Amino acid sequence: MADDTTENDRKAPLTLRSGTLELKKTVEKGRVRQSFSHGRSKEVKVEVRRKRTIATGTNAGFGAIGDDGVLTNQEKAQRLRVLQEARRAEEEARRAAEEAARLAAEEAAKQAAEEEAARLAAEEEAARLAAEEAAKQAAAEETAKPAAEPEKSPVVVDLPRPAKEVDATGPAEVRKPAKKDAGKDEADDDERARRKAAVRPGAPAPAKVPAKKSEPRRRMGKLTITAALSDEDREERGRSLSAVRRAREKERLKQLAMAKSQEKVVREVVVPETISVQDLANRMAERGANVIKTLMKLGVMANINQIIDADTAQLVVEEFGHSVKRVADSDVEDGLKGAPDAEGLLQPRPPVVTVMGHVDHGKTSLLDALRATDVAAGEAGGITQHIGAYQVEMSTGDRITFIDTPGHEAFTAMRARGAQVTDIVVLVVAADDGIMPQTIEAIRHARAAQVPIIVAINKMDKPGANPDRVRTELLSHEVVVESLGGDVQCVEVSAKKHTNLDALQEAILMQAEILDLKANPNREAEGVVVEARMEVGRGSVATVLVQRGTLHVGDIFIGGKEWGRVRAMTDHRGQKLDDAGPGVPVEVVGFQGTPGAGDDFLVTGNEQKAREVADYRRRKDREAMQVKTARSSMEEMFAKIQAGEAQEFPVVVKADVQGSVEALIGTLEKIGNDDVRVRVLHAAVGAINESDVTLAKASNALVIGFNVRANAQARDLARRDGAEIRYYSIIYDVAEEMKRALSGMLAPELKEHFIGYAEIRQVFNITKVGRVAGCMITEGVVRRGAKVRLLRDNVVIHEGGLGQLKRFKDDAKEVREGYECGMSFENYNDIQVGDVIECYEIEEIAVTL
Repeated sequence: MADDTTENDRKAPLTLRSGTLELKKTVEKGRVRQSFSHGRSKEVKVEVRRKRTIATGTNAGFGAIGDDGVLTNQEKAQRLRVLQEARRAEEEARRAAEEAARLAAEEAAKQAAEEEAARLAAEEEAARLAAEEAAKQAAAEETAKPAAEPEKSPVVVDLPRPAKEVDATGPAEVRKPAKKDAGKDEADDDERARRKAAVRPGAPAPAKVPAKKSEPRRRMGKLTITAALSDEDREERGRSLSAVRRAREKERLKQLAMAKSQEKVVREVVVPETISVQDLANRMAERGANVIKTLMKLGVMANINQIIDADTAQLVVEEFGHSVKRVADSDVEDGLKGAPDAEGLLQPRPPVVTVMGHVDHGKTSLLDALRATDVAAGEAGGITQHIGAYQVEMSTGDRITFIDTPGHEAFTAMRARGAQVTDIVVLVVAADDGIMPQTIEAIRHARAAQVPIIVAINKMDKPGANPDRVRTELLSHEVVVESLGGDVQCVEVSAKKHTNLDALQEAILMQAEILDLKANPNREAEGVVVEARMEVGRGSVATVLVQRGTLHVGDIFIGGKEWGRVRAMTDHRGQKLDDAGPGVPVEVVGFQGTPGAGDDFLVTGNEQKAREVADYRRRKDREAMQVKTARSSMEEMFAKIQAGEAQEFPVVVKADVQGSVEALIGTLEKIGNDDVRVRVLHAAVGAINESDVTLAKASNALVIGFNVRANAQARDLARRDGAEIRYYSIIYDVAEEMKRALSGMLAPELKEHFIGYAEIRQVFNITKVGRVAGCMITEGVVRRGAKVRLLRDNVVIHEGGLGQLKRFKDDAKEVREGYECGMSFENYNDIQVGDVIECYEIEEIAVTL
């Protein structure tokens, strides 16, 4: 403690002198002479930094120091507060001084820029006036010069001037020479004039030329370090970097203001269903960064390459002040179908008649009788399995277009297509068979298409023909013939005897005259694809019915999801045609792929347009197929979870025409139940190729060829890989074969048959065998290998198989009622006296679809 006191005594007490509290400068300037080698020296400016000191003023704000010389905590806090206030005042003063200096510097820079601009303008004007005056004097001297030959003037050699020297007639020098060097400039000019005079013999001494302000001073003498660093020899410094930056910023702000003052260009931005941010920015002529900022304001985080939807893009476009034009992918189909034709351009066309009815009622035979052909003789199974289009010319010169549809129940889609493209439906009914299911279906298709019906009662040559029965049965389906007071024409014909065919033709022409069928042939063709197939050497061939316009060879067309150019056209007899008018069925060659039956057929003059429409339709079809597949997969999954795993029979279908493919798919999908079904992996038109066999091998599927055959490569591959290919020509053969195949996949039904009862009278324990029951057969018979149930108090306690059946010591095949035997169970020994054994057998019964 004594040492601490001594130390405090030695320290000077903290006191405040009189005066105000202020901060002294910590930097002082001075000059110092530097000495170099070879006796050279230089005087330079230096700055001396000193430690900052605080001059104290009066101590009125401080508390008095205690007698013992030690400050109390209150006094220390008060002095610290005074020091902080002083520092704060110093900082505010420094900031105020810096702000004042910055404002003064900006004002000075602005005034200097204005003075510099005014000076440059004055110098340019003076230079221009001087040049004009010099030109006038030169013209005057040339005029006053005598015509005699001039004396030889001395050679004048000018020394090269510095790079900074500028001709008096040129633009003024931007840099302003220093005023303090004006005397030296004059001396340099005198020296230059003296040196010029030295190379002109006899020339008078030049007069003293005053230095021009625009010309820079030329350095004289030897350049040394001292001269280079001397303040007297140093030229005036140029504009500072800060001044250049301020000028650039001022120019930038000026340009920005000019850009903002310009009127904004409002554009019409085309926005599709999806668009990238970069493409949207390009269409608006805006920066991509600004578009991304706008998206962020809308709550959408997207980069420059991200795809946004049309609604978001519309909000962005409206945010920038542009107008929006929404387009969709389907707009590519706009304008494909032309406007309706004027009444004055329409001309009569042949009627399109569809022949419909039940299978084997004589539809194709009736057409053969009208066309004098024999198509029915060449059909497999004697039934029509394709849809055909023919044109018949009557004896009167009139033409009628007939469409023949199949009558089998599997070809419902074909009949529906025929009813949609027709003008009149001829309903063929056999007089000896009456109304059948497909007849009723044909009536419904005709009503759905809202086309008139003509009833043709066929097979009138048969002994059991009863046309009155047919007319009566038609009444139950709201088809009232004329003989019964209705408006439906009815004709009794015989296709086999060719009787009363003229009456049928007259009825068709009369109905066509009532309908007043007309079309415009002088326009691009429009129609419908009736049927399509694949032929070797010709590619995809489609039967097209032209509905309006005229189809020419070389026309570019769109047929459903395919496009192409008409390379060749033939009629139903195979004769080549150069054009086809309304109501004419033709076979068109030139498709890029096989179209679908029932697709529209449109001629367009632009190949690019045809490609775009075909691509759009294929894309939409693929998307719809994906949605359908995903939905069916979910439904199948839940169905399998609820009802157990269902067995599938995979098949690959190839047929000759598109309509047969549709019919086969519809037929195969109807076969099966909840346990087994047919799954069509692939279906297409054309011959069986290697891809089909590969798919079938990978999926363990059956390849079905309907009126087509496999090529050599496909046959070799199927033979090598063990894939099965089956050929069919009649559709109901395919249905029956698939039913048998699926029936074999079904698990057989199990049926239980009771055979007998046995009562346990005694239980024996036999080593290595277990417990054996001594039984009496009380009812029926017990057989070896039968199924048994062990009943105790009429309650089943075990169910299993019979292990052993013995009669005395010998094995027995069966034991009948009233005899004793020994029995043991498989893997079960809990038997007691008094238990009853029930014996039964299980019969397996095959299940059929």
